Amino acid sequence: MSSKTYQMNQSYVDSQEKQKMLYKRTLIIISISQIFGGAGLAAGVTVGALLAQQMLGTDAFAGVPSGLFTLGSAGAALIVGRLSQRYGRRTGLTAGFMIGGLGAIGVIMAAIINSVFLLFASLLIYGAGTATNLQARYAGTDLANNKQRATAISITMVFTTFGAVAGPNLVNVMGDFALSIGIPSLAGPFILSAAAFILAGLVLFVLLRPDPLVIARAIEASKQESKRLGYSADTEQMVNKRGIIVGATIMVLTQIVMVAIMTMTPVHMRHHGHDLGEIGLVIGFHIAAMYLPSLVTGVLVDKFGRTAMAIASGATLLLAGLISAIAPGDSMILLVIALSLLGLGWNFGLISGTALIVDSTDTSNRAKTQGTVDVLIALSGASGGALSGIIVAGSSYTALSFIGGVLSLLLIPVVIWSRGSEK
Repeated sequence: MSSKTYQMNQSYVDSQEKQKMLYKRTLIIISISQIFGGAGLAAGVTVGALLAQQMLGTDAFAGVPSGLFTLGSAGAALIVGRLSQRYGRRTGLTAGFMIGGLGAIGVIMAAIINSVFLLFASLLIYGAGTATNLQARYAGTDLANNKQRATAISITMVFTTFGAVAGPNLVNVMGDFALSIGIPSLAGPFILSAAAFILAGLVLFVLLRPDPLVIARAIEASKQESKRLGYSADTEQMVNKRGIIVGATIMVLTQIVMVAIMTMTPVHMRHHGHDLGEIGLVIGFHIAAMYLPSLVTGVLVDKFGRTAMAIASGATLLLAGLISAIAPGDSMILLVIALSLLGLGWNFGLISGTALIVDSTDTSNRAKTQGTVDVLIALSGASGGALSGIIVAGSSYTALSFIGGVLSLLLIPVVIWSRGSEK
C-alpha cells in the first residue's frame, strides 16, 4: 500500500464524519449499480426457460437454464467473495458483472446459431451477473453498525426493483428489436442483460472509491483491542458459527422454494394460452415483490429481530405455494398474488438471513464467508430450478407449488434453534 493510500485510509479511520459520508456515498453507488444489475437479472429469468423449451422441444428440461445460471452463480459467488476479501468490493463486484455480461452475449450467439451446447455454457457464465447482483447487497453493510445493517441491505435492494421490474416488461420490446436485427425474439431480453450487467460493472469500477471494505478493515483494526474487551474468543466464535449456519439455512430454504416455483411459472402460463406480455407482467410483479418491500423489511428486521422475520418468511412462502397450487392456469389475478407473495417471502428470508451473516462475521473473514454462503444459496437455487422441470413433467405445476409451500415450513425449527444466537 502506498503512503498516499495509507494516509487516505487513515483519514477515514480518524474521522467519524468522513465514515458517515462514505457510508452514504457507498449506498448511493451500490444502489445505482443495482438498477442495472436488476434489469440484467430479470430479463434473463423471464425468458430463459422459454428459450430452452424452444431449442430443446420439451418441457422436461425447461428448468435447466435456471439451474445452469444459478449453478454458474455458485462458482462466481466464491470467486467474487475471494476477490472482494483480497482486493476490496470494487474489484470483486466489477469482475462479476463484466463476466455476467459476457455470458449474456454468449446466450445471444447461441440463439443465433441454434447451439444448445453454447447456450448451456453461456448460461453458466451469465450466472456471474446473478451472483454479483446479490453480493452487492453486502457492500452497503461494510460501514454500517449493527442497528443499520438490515436497513442498509434493504436500501440497495429497493433500487434493484427499478431494473428488475423494467426487465420483464421490456420482453416484447426487446423481442421486437431482436427480430428487427435478425436475432430470435427470445434472445432479445439477453441483449438488455448484456448491456445492463456491463453498465453495472462500469459504475462500480469508476465510482466505488475509496473501497468500503478496505476502509472498514482499517477501522476495525484500529479498534480491535477495545472490541474484544469483555468477550472470550471461544464464546465469540461459537456465537458466530451458529449465526452463520442459521443465516445460511434461512437463505438456502427460501431460495429453493422461490426458484423452483418461479422457474416453471412462465412455462405453466404458456401452456394455458398466456402471451409473453402477460408472462412478463406476472414475473414483473414477482420481482417487484422480491425487492420493493426491502426498505420496510430492513427496518422490521432491525427492530423486531432476525428470527421473527425469518418465521414471517416461512409463513408467506407457504401461502404463496398454496395459492399457486390451487390457482386456475388462466387466472392472472391469482397468479399475480401467488408470485407476489413468493417474492415477498424470499425478501423476508434474504434480508433476515443476510443480516445474521453480517452480524456473525468481521472484516477479516466477512467477504470470504459471504461468498461461501452465496455459493450454497446458488447451488440450492440450481437444484430447485433443475428439479422443478422434472417435477412438473412427471406430475404437475400444482404438485410443485404444494411441495414448495410445505418445504418452507422447515424454517420454523431452524429459527427456534437460532434464538440463542440473536443479538
